[in-house]
Amino acid sequence: MDFGFLAQHLFNGLMLGVIYAMIAVGFSLFFGVLDVIKFSHGDVVTLGAFTALGATALVGALVPVPGLALILGLLAAVAAGMAAGVLIGGTLVLPLRNAPPVNVLLITLMAGTILREAIRLGVPNGGNPKPFPALLPDQQITAGSFSVGVDSVAILLAGLAAIVATHGLVTRTRLGLAIRAVAQDPEVACLSGIDFRRTVLGTFALGSALAAVAGCMLGLYYREINFSMGLVLGVIGFAAAVVGGLGSLLGPILGGFLFAGVQTLVTVSVPSASAYKDVAAFAVVIVLIGLFPTGLISERSSERV
Repeated sequence: MDFGFLAQHLFNGLMLGVIYAMIAVGFSLFFGVLDVIKFSHGDVVTLGAFTALGATALVGALVPVPGLALILGLLAAVAAGMAAGVLIGGTLVLPLRNAPPVNVLLITLMAGTILREAIRLGVPNGGNPKPFPALLPDQQITAGSFSVGVDSVAILLAGLAAIVATHGLVTRTRLGLAIRAVAQDPEVACLSGIDFRRTVLGTFALGSALAAVAGCMLGLYYREINFSMGLVLGVIGFAAAVVGGLGSLLGPILGGFLFAGVQTLVTVSVPSASAYKDVAAFAVVIVLIGLFPTGLISERSSERV
């Protein structure tokens, strides 16, 4: 088999793995601090992508400075994602923290539907796919029959950096200490002086910011976004978090790369069945959940996010 063909699919698998991991980490963070599943998380990915698209178009029209549109678009996406996370967490999830889990699941699912439909109806021709501008250098890196764009490499490195930065924030900062304390024992954390509400909202802002950045990465990589992109991405991110280990930090990252790895393996080994790569990946997730009910990296109370 051609080396360039394999290398190209390996690169695509790494790119998808990073994006899935970023989304899955958000699910795990939310579950870690409140034991809730926020099913509007996938639609925050869409919000980030469309916010970046609007911001880059506005900045490009007003101040055509190379690189400025990308920076401000990314910042706008992160701000929108954080605002959505804090709004949903503060007004919908926290008031229901003592309610049955299905109530939170349902209300966040409805919030995601409202957000998705708001994008479809609020954006001109929002029901149609939107081209995403090329904001990064388009030079190619070539090695034999393998060729990859500089922009794709930059997107991959940015995603890896975002994951590493999130891990460092959770494990090495005061906010991370507060998050881990609340996840470990909320009552003791409050008695020790930690502001429970502020910590939870900070966690929702962090996880939602990661999702928004993932949306920007998808737009930059595929050069196209649509209002329903968050539906499947949310399910994949949740599946990756569950199979990796909800409540942990490394588990969802592993789950994201595993899901992308199965998709890539199906595409490479059976090209004619590439349309069924998601089916194969979900089937593997089902089997792994049956074998490892608590996830590949099972949560221990001393290691919870």
